[in-house]
Amino acid sequence: MKIVLVGESAAHEEDLRRGLRDRCDIVGLPAESAASPDRDAIIEPDDVVVSLRWSRPADAVPAFRLLHVPGAGLDGIDMAALAPATAVANVFEHEIPIAEFVLGRLLEWQIRAAAMQEAFTPSAWTQLYRHRTPHGELHGQTLGIVGYGRIGRAIATRAAAFGMRVRAVDEHVTAAGPAPDGIAELAPSAALPEVVAGCDAVVLACPLTPSTAGLVDAALLRRMRAHAVLVNVSRAEIVDEAALYAALRDARIGGAILDVWYRYPASERDTAAPAGHPFWELPNAWCTPHSSAWTNQLPRRRYAVIAENVNRLVSGEPLRNVVRAAQLQGL
Repeated sequence: MKIVLVGESAAHEEDLRRGLRDRCDIVGLPAESAASPDRDAIIEPDDVVVSLRWSRPADAVPAFRLLHVPGAGLDGIDMAALAPATAVANVFEHEIPIAEFVLGRLLEWQIRAAAMQEAFTPSAWTQLYRHRTPHGELHGQTLGIVGYGRIGRAIATRAAAFGMRVRAVDEHVTAAGPAPDGIAELAPSAALPEVVAGCDAVVLACPLTPSTAGLVDAALLRRMRAHAVLVNVSRAEIVDEAALYAALRDARIGGAILDVWYRYPASERDTAAPAGHPFWELPNAWCTPHSSAWTNQLPRRRYAVIAENVNRLVSGEPLRNVVRAAQLQGL
């Protein structure tokens, strides 16, 4: 058995090796190998492939033992492009940095400390002090969270610590009531328009699925308060791109904090624009390059989980975080 690291995963070979019990061959392939069969001859039936994306023509499906996604999202994986005997597992560990990012951005949205620091000089100090501009605070505000999984719960814990009221909407909830952790008020998906209408900030933390694609449309954006901010750390396609741009451009909502995008580079040479609308030109849109989870500590945690799953595979133990079990013939 060998491990095939596709694209960015190849940069974390050492993180992976650190957790492996047995030495094995590790091969790195370029990012385009996730969508091209050109290098599939390298992949053998007993191998493990680590990749955020995977797609193949129907007549070019290689057989291998396990596809391990080095993240939680599965929208880049075409399950039909996998052989029946290929199991699929994912990994989390990103809820800590994403939650810190969300609260950090919301704090800065209210406080604007960077602008205060930039304006500060010895010559300007006296006037700045005498004419201090009041800034906001998170305490007492209402935060809406769409999706109450690992990320949503981590955000809620930190928001509550700042004195925010937390209201969460989750498609797996059937009736409104307190969350089991006692931090948030939980509501079903049908209550989303009512929840959004009462929030000062709304964070999208749900997965991209057929039911959540385009969930935040023009009608839902009209339900938001004029000062409210939308935070997207999930997937861009959950929000209608044109509707969001128009709402921001016309100042119908307070702003947006965007860390996920509608287009991503398909290869090392690709320079695709992140969206069809220039959000980055709007003063009320804060744009970052899908970096909310990208801390120094995250890869070590994630690849420790992947290494543990490889160890389990070798020893015949049940895998963690299985999202599709292998369909073995003859069973």
